[in-house]
Amino acid sequence: MVWQRPDSRQPDQMRPVRFERNFTRFAAGAVLAHCGDTQVLCTVSIRPGVPKFLEGQGQGWLTAEYRMLPSATLQRHEREFIKLSGRTQEIQRLIGRSLRAALDLKALGERTLLVDADVLQADAGTRTISITGGFVALSDAIQKMLDSGELERSPIRHQIAATSVGLLNGQPYLDLNYEEDVAADIDFNVVLNEELNLIELQGTAEEGSYTRSQLNQMLDLAEQGIHTLMQFQREALGEPI
Repeated sequence: MVWQRPDSRQPDQMRPVRFERNFTRFAAGAVLAHCGDTQVLCTVSIRPGVPKFLEGQGQGWLTAEYRMLPSATLQRHEREFIKLSGRTQEIQRLIGRSLRAALDLKALGERTLLVDADVLQADAGTRTISITGGFVALSDAIQKMLDSGELERSPIRHQIAATSVGLLNGQPYLDLNYEEDVAADIDFNVVLNEELNLIELQGTAEEGSYTRSQLNQMLDLAEQGIHTLMQFQREALGEPI
């Protein structure tokens, strides 16, 4: 039986994506990223200095924090204060690793970029749109440092974006929403750079297993989706497509 997508999309069709830049006033980069009904505020702050393990090495650092607002989901979800859930820690580490892969940390100098991903509304894909929108916010923050003369050259060496794919009734689908995410037999989060090289691949079989052929089909869909996302990123940043 073929899965009928709740929003009538084709299997290889993404939800509508857009980026609202300069969404807040004080962050060096601030982007409200929309992917269907999922909305994540991605901001970048700049702090002088680096963690102790990097001091004196002449390179910078990037770290990330991820949170969901209590009203981001249908049922109010408790704020996380001192003790973060395992899920939150995993996601913010993923965001940090992915966006560090965009940078030449030596060119950044001894300063730290802090990426905050705050989920305003969740309909699945919060971690992937945090990475994709986070790259746009990161680009804006770097451009401000270039414009002010703080940096002589851009430390951005790769464009980064991420999406989800999954198997429903044995067939691959791109960019799962919540209803699809909970029903999927298999789901993956895929992070790629502009050369379509893998940065991160997170996937599991919720029930049973999957074949190498099915994995290849899902990765092909992910590549197609990320190519589209990168076009949206460049368009938002005013760069040629």
